[in-house]
Amino acid sequence: MRLFFWLSLQTKNKTARFTTYIKNIMSIINSILKVFVGDKTANDIKAIQPIVNKINSFQEGLKSISHDELRAKTAFFKDKINQARAEKDNKINALKTEAENTVDVDARENIYTEIDKLEKEAYEISEKTLNEILPEAFAVLRETARRFKENTSITVTATAKDRELSADKPYITLVGDEVNWANSWDAAGKPITWDMIHYDVQLMGGIVLHQGKIAEMQTGEGKTLVATLALYLNALTGNGVHLVTVNDYLAKRDSTWKAPLFEFHGLTVDCIDNHQPNTEARRKAYNADITYGTNNEFGFDYLRDNMANSPEDLVQRKHNFAIVDEVDSVLVDDARTPLIISGPVEDGDRHEFLELKPKVENLFNLQKKIATDCLTEAKRSLKEGNTKDGGFQLLRTYRAYPKNKALIKFLSEEGVKQILQKTENAHMQDNNREMPKVDEALYFVIEEKNNQVELTDNGIKYLSQDTDETFFVLPDISTGILAIEKQNLDKDAEAELKEDLYREFSVKSERIHTLTQLLKAYAVFEKDTEYVIMDNKVMIVDESTGRIMDGRRYSDGLHQAIEAKENVKIEAATQTFATVTLQNYFRMYSKLAGMTGTAITEAGEFFEIYKLDVVEIPTNKGIARIDREDLIYRSVREKFNAVIEDVVELSNAGRPVLIGTTSVEISELLSRMLKMRGINHNVLNAKMHKSEAEIVAEAGNAGVVTIATNMAGRGTDIKLSPEVKAAGGLAIIGTERHDSRRVDRQLRGRAGRQGDVGSSQFYVSLEDNLMRLFGSERVAKVMDRMGLKEGEVIQHSMMTKSIERAQKKVEENNFGTRKRLLEYDDVMNSQREVVYKRRRHALQGERLKVDIVNMIYDTCEVIVENNKIVNDFKNFEFQLIRTFSISSPVTESEFAKLNQQQIVAQTYKAAYAYYEEKVVRDAKEAFPVIKDVYENNNGQFERIVVPFSDGIKTLNVVTNLTKAYETEGKSLITDFEKNITLAIVDESWKKHLRKMDEMKQSVQLAVHEQKDPLLIYKFEAFKLFKAMIEQVNKDVISFLFKGELPTQNTNNIQEARQEAKKTNYTESKDEVLNSDELAEANREAGNNTQQRPAVTETIVRDQPKINRNDNVTIKNVMSGKSETMKYKKAESMLASGEYVIVNE
Repeated sequence: MRLFFWLSLQTKNKTARFTTYIKNIMSIINSILKVFVGDKTANDIKAIQPIVNKINSFQEGLKSISHDELRAKTAFFKDKINQARAEKDNKINALKTEAENTVDVDARENIYTEIDKLEKEAYEISEKTLNEILPEAFAVLRETARRFKENTSITVTATAKDRELSADKPYITLVGDEVNWANSWDAAGKPITWDMIHYDVQLMGGIVLHQGKIAEMQTGEGKTLVATLALYLNALTGNGVHLVTVNDYLAKRDSTWKAPLFEFHGLTVDCIDNHQPNTEARRKAYNADITYGTNNEFGFDYLRDNMANSPEDLVQRKHNFAIVDEVDSVLVDDARTPLIISGPVEDGDRHEFLELKPKVENLFNLQKKIATDCLTEAKRSLKEGNTKDGGFQLLRTYRAYPKNKALIKFLSEEGVKQILQKTENAHMQDNNREMPKVDEALYFVIEEKNNQVELTDNGIKYLSQDTDETFFVLPDISTGILAIEKQNLDKDAEAELKEDLYREFSVKSERIHTLTQLLKAYAVFEKDTEYVIMDNKVMIVDESTGRIMDGRRYSDGLHQAIEAKENVKIEAATQTFATVTLQNYFRMYSKLAGMTGTAITEAGEFFEIYKLDVVEIPTNKGIARIDREDLIYRSVREKFNAVIEDVVELSNAGRPVLIGTTSVEISELLSRMLKMRGINHNVLNAKMHKSEAEIVAEAGNAGVVTIATNMAGRGTDIKLSPEVKAAGGLAIIGTERHDSRRVDRQLRGRAGRQGDVGSSQFYVSLEDNLMRLFGSERVAKVMDRMGLKEGEVIQHSMMTKSIERAQKKVEENNFGTRKRLLEYDDVMNSQREVVYKRRRHALQGERLKVDIVNMIYDTCEVIVENNKIVNDFKNFEFQLIRTFSISSPVTESEFAKLNQQQIVAQTYKAAYAYYEEKVVRDAKEAFPVIKDVYENNNGQFERIVVPFSDGIKTLNVVTNLTKAYETEGKSLITDFEKNITLAIVDESWKKHLRKMDEMKQSVQLAVHEQKDPLLIYKFEAFKLFKAMIEQVNKDVISFLFKGELPTQNTNNIQEARQEAKKTNYTESKDEVLNSDELAEANREAGNNTQQRPAVTETIVRDQPKINRNDNVTIKNVMSGKSETMKYKKAESMLASGEYVIVNE
């Protein structure tokens, strides 16, 4: 008890001695650990320091050379790199020429393998050379920065690049054979004069970035200037360097702010956010030596490239080296949000949200009333000393509506939280055996920590009172099928009943899923906290930055449910066409680096997922900011009153104040409280994010009060006047501890830049989300034992440490979620790489022949394997005719006698020989048509459309008329191969993505069988992908072997017109639920039935659609026998491949 007395009376000597004693003990322990383990930061700096010394050794020599000689250093560095890798480059070029002239496909594949190997070796040589020239190259760039700072204009001999740049760069002026470079220019609308030279600590940061690590540098240490060092050095290879920012303002500002430093040395700089997607300007930006842009645009361009239909549509080069600014925001905060390009689905605007909304709204209001009544009863029982009944009612209130503000306030009172926890633990014993007694009076139960809502029997009964009692009850599929089969009906009637059962399951599962998402929208997601309404749309607020996340939508129908709740337009459902997580996108780079002021708390995650080491860079000047221990109050009201008093006092003292909040709601509440006190202030939250730069720029003025959400203003320094520094500098006030320590550190870091004075103080209450869910038990016990009354506060380092432990719990949980998401996406990524690689080969054409040969071989292998196992020679022969249009190369006796590999070899040889003959024959047959069009078009057509058909489908192939004529039809056949491969791969991939989405939802049910959903997902995904690839191979090969020009009529040949693309695609970042949320959603809804997408197929249907009850005539391909029947009966016979539909 004495210890807690000490905690409350910090001014007493005993407490001071106790605190000093604890600190001394910890200091001794840390010293001992450093002796044996070593200090990582010190070791990192020790390793870098010799390189910094070497950079500094070049400075005096560089000062004495002319401007032209300084510029010539860049050409010298480039020559050194090119000479080092010249041998490898020459071999690569020779092998590429050899591959073009090699007819044998197997030999060509070996050449391509050798080229890939040599390119890796050449890259390693480049990296080694960059390390050798690093000290001098960094010194050259620093000397360039010095000359720009000390001279208003630099005059040099004009080069061709200078003349080109002077046309649109006002700071470059041509004067005869010379050119003047001014040291003032415009940076994203703001005039600047260059005034920076790299410090030694910034050189350290540049070295760390070049090494492919994360440089943690405090706010105001000049991270954008640090990046110029690694950008310049790595751009010398000509392979392109990307600087990734969190928003387009920073991308546009930094690309123009630092550009002259690079352009002076002949390097090109551009920003992708200045140009529209899929344009020549965007491609030119990627071809620049240094390219700036936002993480979203880099990722979306990757997806767009992998949906392109011609090489001219591609914009990105190989992913060489990227530096990610605010790396924690991009690779941690945005890691759970995959980038998605989606398209419309059939009946995507059909839903039951509006129909079910009144029922759910009534249900929610009834439950809120129950929660209020239970809380009243709990207070009465506890007041009478009946803790058993009081605890029971308290637990029921908590499970009914944990965000009830009266409940939250009551739980902050002495001993109440402990009663709730004790009651909850008692009811959770023996696998929640007693919990149904608590839930029986409720309509639904809310699990707040996992954002889950579960409907109870009471709730189902209420919702079904004006409908059929089974309206919200899923039918038991297995029981239903068994009952149907026991009726001994004929096959058609049985099939109809089963189809009705599946349809009922599909409709009800979708209905229950809609209901669950509506409940979640009402019970868990709050307006102005998780989202805001702007322009009649639901806009998600980023939980870490407080910014509006344009284009992001909650997944799995949750966003539509919130739209229904808020009475805004409900957007139609879409289907994924292409997707990638930022985690897997950035792991594609050969080298990745990052910089931020807050990375060390996530160092484990950075290394485990990205293999990125975090290096703490020392500050140029010591930190003078005073970071005070947290002030902890019982209630939110007490806390906010204390915040306002502090703000008024600080503002009156002439100090600028930055108030950090965690939601729009809190920022607006504080704004109202400040208005009541007559304090002028600015508010920066998700609703005002467009004014961010202007508001942050004013935040350092004397007496200015700024309310901002979390990490608002990242990338923009708050600069202080001498008067403000004299008054004590910028005061940071945090109104709540964030779930992540990193975000709190970012808020603190807004003050104290470059040795400025300042202070930071966090205010915490037991009603805060973090404390309520994870951290209040220990603190609540301390406050109870001390007997603190309302309005009294506790402040001590032990309490601050307790809060940080709660934050660590949340961080560990969030890391687990992100890692789990990555494991799911790794499965997709391995599949994505295979598909996108095949698309790339088809687009570029170089390695397509090798892919086609491999497809022929793989298809032969599948056909042989499937039939050899059952020793079915007749089906083997039939499948060869159906797929390759060839007869069996082995007799029936040979088929029985030879092993599988021997049959595959002979089948492949026969199929490949036939295809080679067909390619020559097709070119020969097509050439007269091409010749006639070419010689009679009077130069009108550049490209033409040639129709090919396999007898069932038709594909229009676009080809260059002149090239087709000059190659005597061969280029037309190559374009035919490209087109059919792209068309079939794209359609199959879209369908596969839909199946993968459905499976990801359904596997979550595996938790009920004590199985790991991820393992089931991996296993099933492999089977699905294997089946897809086999089908793609079969479809491509079948069309290539059967596809021909329908007629020799030149009237069928038309000009290929260049039409503007009409893509109905949506680009978005999907807010992903964690695995617990997915399992809960599936527990309620079962397997969701997705709607089929309305996609525009490249392969067009020749015949009209056949309905299930239409009469059709089918013919056996082996016997030639025909018969007429309903299509639904013929489906299974057609699926076997033994029958085809005959057109009468």
